[in-house]
Amino acid sequence: MSNVRPDPLVLLLVACMAQAEGEKQSECAKNPPGMAALAQHPSLYIIHLENDLFHGTDSDYTSGVKFSWVSPNLKNYLDDPCLPQWVRQLNQLSGTLHPKGDTSRNMVVTAGQAMYTPRDRYRADLIPTDRPYAGWLYLGLGYNARNEQRMDSAEVNLGIVGPAALAKQSQDMIHDLRGIPRFQGWDNQLKNELGIQLVAERKRKVAESDSRTGPEADAILHYGASLGNIKTYLNAGMELRIGNRIPDDFGTAPIRPTGDSNAPYEAGSVRRFSESGVHAFISADARVVARDIFLDGNTFADSHHVAKKYLVGDMAVGVAWQWRGGKLTYAQYVRSKEFDGQSATHGYGSITLSMEH
Repeated sequence: MSNVRPDPLVLLLVACMAQAEGEKQSECAKNPPGMAALAQHPSLYIIHLENDLFHGTDSDYTSGVKFSWVSPNLKNYLDDPCLPQWVRQLNQLSGTLHPKGDTSRNMVVTAGQAMYTPRDRYRADLIPTDRPYAGWLYLGLGYNARNEQRMDSAEVNLGIVGPAALAKQSQDMIHDLRGIPRFQGWDNQLKNELGIQLVAERKRKVAESDSRTGPEADAILHYGASLGNIKTYLNAGMELRIGNRIPDDFGTAPIRPTGDSNAPYEAGSVRRFSESGVHAFISADARVVARDIFLDGNTFADSHHVAKKYLVGDMAVGVAWQWRGGKLTYAQYVRSKEFDGQSATHGYGSITLSMEH
């Protein structure tokens, strides 16, 4: 038998390769896979509240609420130890939705409710010239991936439209608490219908200034598409921001799929919100709408509907304050007329609180 001693240089090279391979592992590899592992790393919790009472009205898109949880940065969506086994299996089924090619990525879980009403709260009969009463209760699963200049998002929302969405009960409770008269026509709302919405959107920073002596500014372009019996559309828009220490995210959006754009944080970062600052923003979004169940009515049953407009736009102005560990945003939105016979444009206010934990 030959007695060959290993070359010390080879041993050193093997050791270095093993160490490098270990460094590629997720930090969650130090813990058992699952929720306990996730808890060791910063997640983001987001609360969105939107209501047209901020604008002095109470109709059309009258209220929306959404809760979001954004995961820590993941190595990937299929075998990162941060993810419980059942989530990995779910992600295998939704593989076509996963953004590709970026080093910073995470998952987003959402739950929300939206409600729509005509303008006349006192009429109990169906109002053929105004929009239908409608509610939308849903759960969403999204995937984000980014690099320094671009963020890709994909999301699927599943839920129900109609009485099972509990919009009447939610509105009655809030109106009773505030001493506001109830709407009388909820018996005419859209019928129960299961709904699905698939959404993909890209956000890209097209201009950016980093001044050491004055305010910072940037411009963010976005474009995307939605497909489903809830809403089908193409959209595009832009946001302009100016202020002190603008956060390294991709802007502010109202309640909509793929709107949670302040995550994931860039690869190598530890926290999303590491510096305090204030900035103002103005944004616009235009949509070419093929279907909107809240105007077109039920897909598979006869229901109240109106003739929608195929081109709709939103504009917003707002201000955001961030500190180490959180961000608070307020914005006022104005939406163009959405259907024939609508008497005026519609406005609403939006408050978003993001907390890192």
